[in-house]
Amino acid sequence: MARDDRDDPFGDIFDEIERMMNEMTGSVEQREAGTDTHVDVYTEDGVRVVADLPGVSKDDISLQCDGETLTVAATGPNREYDERVRLPVRVDEHSASATFNNGVLQVEFDRIDDSASINVD
Repeated sequence: MARDDRDDPFGDIFDEIERMMNEMTGSVEQREAGTDTHVDVYTEDGVRVVADLPGVSKDDISLQCDGETLTVAATGPNREYDERVRLPVRVDEHSASATFNNGVLQVEFDRIDDSASINVD
């Protein structure tokens, strides 16, 4: 039986599937750059952000918050982290407290009330 020299009819489909998977999970280059940081945000009485930063020391972490977004930047020997976490509610950035233990960063904030009552005299 003679071999068909045409292109593989499924090649384009597999290329497209691979492209979409790379977009969803990040390509190898993106993972090495640290864009796959696992971050969870919890809203109980306040707001708690938990981020996995393996291979980073406490002194290499920089945190900034404007009340709406928390920026986490860190540099380890094998990767860099630069994450901007949009907070689900407005927080008092001056109330922040942070701990870092075994590669897990936890940052806690107090919520800011959405509105304030105003007394009329």
